[in-house]
Amino acid sequence: MYRAALLFAMLARVCVAQKAPFDAGALMTLTRLGEPHLSPDGKRVAYTARTVDVANNTQPRQIYSVSVDGGTTVKLSREGTTNERPRWSPDSTQIAFISNRSGSSQVWMMKADGGDVRQMTTLSTEASGVTWSPDGKHLLFVSEVYPECTTEDCNQKKLDAGKDSKVKARVYTSLLYRHWTEWQSPRRRHLMILPAEGGTPRDLMPGSARDVPPFSLGGPDDYAIAPNGAEVCFAMNADDDQAMSTNWDLFVVPMSGGEMRKITVNPAADASPAYSPDGLLLAYRAQTKAGYESDKWRLIIMDRTTGIATTLTEFLDRSVQSFTWSPDSNRIFFTVEDRGRTTLQMIATTGGGVRQIIAAQSHVDDVQFSPDGKSMIYSEHSGSKPTEFYRVNSSGGSATPLTGANRAILDAYDLQPFEDLTVDGAEGAKVQSFVVNPPNFDPKQKYPVLFLIHGGPQGAWGESWSYRWNPQIFAAAGFVVVMPNPRGSTGYGQQFTDDINQDWGGKVYADLTAVFDHVAKQPWADSERFAAAGGSYGGYMVNWILGHSGRFRALISHAGVFDLRSMAGETEELWFPAWEFRGMPWENPDAYERWSPSYFVKNFKTPTLVIHGELDYRVPVGQGLQLFTGLQMQKVPSKLLLFPDEGHWILKPQNSLLWYQSIIDWLGEFTVNKTDAPPPQN
Repeated sequence: MYRAALLFAMLARVCVAQKAPFDAGALMTLTRLGEPHLSPDGKRVAYTARTVDVANNTQPRQIYSVSVDGGTTVKLSREGTTNERPRWSPDSTQIAFISNRSGSSQVWMMKADGGDVRQMTTLSTEASGVTWSPDGKHLLFVSEVYPECTTEDCNQKKLDAGKDSKVKARVYTSLLYRHWTEWQSPRRRHLMILPAEGGTPRDLMPGSARDVPPFSLGGPDDYAIAPNGAEVCFAMNADDDQAMSTNWDLFVVPMSGGEMRKITVNPAADASPAYSPDGLLLAYRAQTKAGYESDKWRLIIMDRTTGIATTLTEFLDRSVQSFTWSPDSNRIFFTVEDRGRTTLQMIATTGGGVRQIIAAQSHVDDVQFSPDGKSMIYSEHSGSKPTEFYRVNSSGGSATPLTGANRAILDAYDLQPFEDLTVDGAEGAKVQSFVVNPPNFDPKQKYPVLFLIHGGPQGAWGESWSYRWNPQIFAAAGFVVVMPNPRGSTGYGQQFTDDINQDWGGKVYADLTAVFDHVAKQPWADSERFAAAGGSYGGYMVNWILGHSGRFRALISHAGVFDLRSMAGETEELWFPAWEFRGMPWENPDAYERWSPSYFVKNFKTPTLVIHGELDYRVPVGQGLQLFTGLQMQKVPSKLLLFPDEGHWILKPQNSLLWYQSIIDWLGEFTVNKTDAPPPQN
């Protein structure tokens, strides 16, 4: 018996040793699951699966279903490259979805088994975000129409005229003329209603309210149909000055058509409306600080008869992220981010304390209940496992996996668990980090260390799977990866998040320095081979480090803010710099000068890779160009990597591969291989 056990242990170690390092190529082989939707009869889950076609530089998405008892998945769609938003009919016999199989994004319908596929819309302005009415008689969706048009023919003629015109100039007379990667056009996102048996879609944006502000109507999570089918509730920012406003309000409009009516008066954001199953209450999320996107999200319920709203989670020092109603309308289940994990909580609609339902070293989301409330499905992912779907009894017990799309692939690679590290930061605050070791890590050896700095700045690294900044890939390249959550991070209380306001290079930099110092003292850390990388605010902090520290051998700044003054004039959501620096540069110039990395170029010495997307309107490409110019003028070893077809994030498969390889090559040149660059100075 002993010999058999010993042999088994030896074989197990050999198998582990033979697993391949997880690189960017491996990342591209994974199937990316999303959009789960439980059928109303509680028997099956429809969802999307996205694969990566590197050769064609695409990510085709198809629709599948699986029984809530587990088992074999069924592929329901095969045509087109984008099939998304599968939504069951109330009788569970049909699935409405969005597909591009006809050449443009339209509403389609199929039977539950994938048969009898038929196109429901042929709009020149296309369609997205389809949802069923509770009685199964209508489909609600969004189309980006010309607000002055009342017919499809009018929309088509205007689109054709724009395509045929030789003049491509844009003219604007107000702000928020571009957003993320999109320039404002004359078209507007409108809610549309369509009979489920087919017919002509009807615009629900009425009369004088038809010309809604640009970029103002939310996505599918921001509109819902009342259980009695009488009205649609939706979130919209109707403020005239869109660039300075975060004031999303809730509106209702009759399903039969008519004037829309605002039902919230909060000067900050109200979003994510969801009716209780009995239709008596409306739940939604809300913030209280106007102009601040990172204020705490509270869970609110409104009595639809009286209009009285009650806050359920004011006492909870965490933001409510997503939520769902229990079938009996008496409880709401919601997720919160807490110290790098996302847990599921429950609260009664009458108020009181919260009860923790699911808590693990992971992120959970997409919670949905069976009709009898006895079981629920949800999605889960962690730092070493991408998203899969599960079912669990509401009374507790072990979860049943419903999917295992990547099990065979993951079994072939050496993925490392996330470990926790906590140090004392500025003012004695506890600063938590995640650490990912390289494969076959030996604590007696010395390793180069890569510090990843998250963006936001109000964001956080979590025990979660990432396709854009995957620490497993960097660990597999031979680095100990350290992911700090300093001041400004979410999930550690609202004050911890707010402490970065007007203090971009202050307490947060002290927190990070405390992490750097602690890691430098570890026996496995080679402090002469430290590197740091970050995107957006993380890129800003890399740029700040460039002017304030010489301890790093190499740096990577992706979409990093470099000059705060010019950034404020180039970015689109102006409420962001106005909040963070208490005004625009001409109103509070001292704050912009104090925290701008551009004022410290003369101190730049560390070799730096600069990466930017030319379609990035959040942190415009000029920030990266200015940084590279400063590095070159200071004769600092540097490289500029530009992506003409990408925005704030690098998303196309071949671009993503180049992004990962460029970072690893840069790190290898200046840390692993230890070039003749000057040694870092602590």
